[in-house]
Amino acid sequence: MASFIQLLFHLATFIVVLRFMLHLSKADYFNPITQGIVKATNPIILPMQAVLRPMGRLDPASLLLAILLKTLGIFLALQMTGQLAGIGSIFIGGLAGVVKTILDIYFFALIISIILSWVAPQASHPGALLVHQVIEPLLEPVRKFIPSLGGLDLSPIFVFLGINLVSNVLVGILAQAAGMPVARFIGM
Repeated sequence: MASFIQLLFHLATFIVVLRFMLHLSKADYFNPITQGIVKATNPIILPMQAVLRPMGRLDPASLLLAILLKTLGIFLALQMTGQLAGIGSIFIGGLAGVVKTILDIYFFALIISIILSWVAPQASHPGALLVHQVIEPLLEPVRKFIPSLGGLDLSPIFVFLGINLVSNVLVGILAQAAGMPVARFIGM
């Protein structure tokens, strides 16, 4: 039962993190996938945005909701397994889980983007366009420092390395700060 609760909260966190990332990357609002995510999260996000207004590309309401959802999921999973942890550890675990979710989304979006560049470079499917819009803010700064070699874009390699480095270091530090048993519920 704890795994089922954890799965539900992980999925809810995933959807809210996607909304945060879509706002962060200024994804096309008229994309049907974006509209679906926004409509699914509006009942909870809009009241929170009345207090925590978006600041440019940053949507603190979505980020806070994602952290709270992940924290609540960890808390309930710990309660169901009979394990104890302090609220600070659980909150740090929730924060680590959200950072891990963001990095995982970027990682898999980058893989999808690379595959699409080989298979369907001019794809106009809403999903393909959305993946490109989400990953482009990460690739663009790297492309300024690493030019393409004869049409071969090497920036994804360096972004992969950066994602792995941040995941191993930052999420590892946060998971370690959360301690056991919280770290096993982060999703690492």
